[in-house]
Amino acid sequence: MGAMTPDDYLPLVRLALREDLGDRGDITTDAVFSGEIAGALLVSKDSGILAGAEIFAAVYRELDRAISVTFQKNDGDVLQPGDTVAVVNGPVASILSGERVAINFLSFLSGIASGTKRFVDAAAAGGRAVVLDTRKTLPGYRMLSKYAVRTGGGRNHRTGLYDMVLIKDNHIDFSGSITRAVERVRSRWGREYRIEVECRTLEEVREALACGVDVVMLDNMDEKTVKEAVLLREGPGSGHFEHAGIEFEASGNINLKTVGTMSGTGVDYVSVGSITHSVRCFDFSMKTEVSS
Repeated sequence: MGAMTPDDYLPLVRLALREDLGDRGDITTDAVFSGEIAGALLVSKDSGILAGAEIFAAVYRELDRAISVTFQKNDGDVLQPGDTVAVVNGPVASILSGERVAINFLSFLSGIASGTKRFVDAAAAGGRAVVLDTRKTLPGYRMLSKYAVRTGGGRNHRTGLYDMVLIKDNHIDFSGSITRAVERVRSRWGREYRIEVECRTLEEVREALACGVDVVMLDNMDEKTVKEAVLLREGPGSGHFEHAGIEFEASGNINLKTVGTMSGTGVDYVSVGSITHSVRCFDFSMKTEVSS
């Protein structure tokens, strides 16, 4: 997946500003200020990883071109409480009117990046597995959320339903078997897309391996079963890997307490939906402490 582009966030920025300002604008700020010029500091009140600086600045560009935003930290940097993240200068009314929208984007994405980093560190402490995200994202925010995951050190799984084949339990049940589903995919697409199959049992793992898929997802299996599944990659003999090119992904209710253990089972990936669907937003504040 490439870098985040303005097309990924500008529609959301415009929607958020329209949502907050409505037809009449900021009636409080517009009544208190008329043309004053000043500055403010954006300050971290939390510990974690910065993500979303570009979008924060885009909010103010859309609102008032007279506002300047100068970041002291870059996306991916580690933040501590009290760190100055950015300096915002310009009309006071515009600084205040854009504050909440700009911080909302930054808090959400920094929360995803920070949560991802915690999972990445925990996985590395237990083994070698790469942390993946999922499609469990806030509608409309997928590209932004996946950017934040990358910023936090994770890796993106598929972007949507269009860029990778993932044969899940319902595909298997409706079609009749893993083998039948894989055959239909290959009949339609050949080798154009990677094929991943969700497996619920060791027997399903054996079937997926026999089909020569690219990735086997181990769905909601405990540690013992995951280890047994990974051993099936070796085939009946020892000292060789019959299915050496096939990767394994552990998935389902993996949390910070279990990700290290799962990472140590020998899987290649652990996928964690909570890094994008259960975000603890990062805490920032704006302080009017800078003279223009």
